Amino acid sequence: MLGRFATGVVAVTAIDPADGAPRGLAVNSFTSVSLDPPLVSFCVSTASTTWPRMKAAPTLCVNVLSERQEHVSRRLAARVPDKFTGLSWRPSPGGGPLFEGALAWLDCAIESEHPAGDHIIVVARVLALDAHADHGPLLFFRGDYGRFDA
Repeated sequence: MLGRFATGVVAVTAIDPADGAPRGLAVNSFTSVSLDPPLVSFCVSTASTTWPRMKAAPTLCVNVLSERQEHVSRRLAARVPDKFTGLSWRPSPGGGPLFEGALAWLDCAIESEHPAGDHIIVVARVLALDAHADHGPLLFFRGDYGRFDA
């Protein structure tokens, strides 16, 4: 039944401090938590092999994906050794991978993690943010991707 709730899709990215490689996750559980202080949250599966390599980074970059970036979400959700092959990105001001064409970006630092069943709720402080591109959002609904038509 929860698949009937449409969500936006973000890519949470970081540079792995252990080897300098870009890492990333596709996330559809992103939300604003607080304006003062500026906090956001997202959920990560406890089975993720990527999250343990990302969370040691000093900053994360949250990329708000556009309707033109389904390929980014699919690539980051895939179980492949190098998720960034074929993806165009540059460092955000905080150093995390920022995908060309993302609607907006937020540089964040992890505040806390909370175990919740088979996921971890990550709360992060927003350090900087900006709009980046101007397209419709990438949506996830009933197990598939879609777009918003106004």
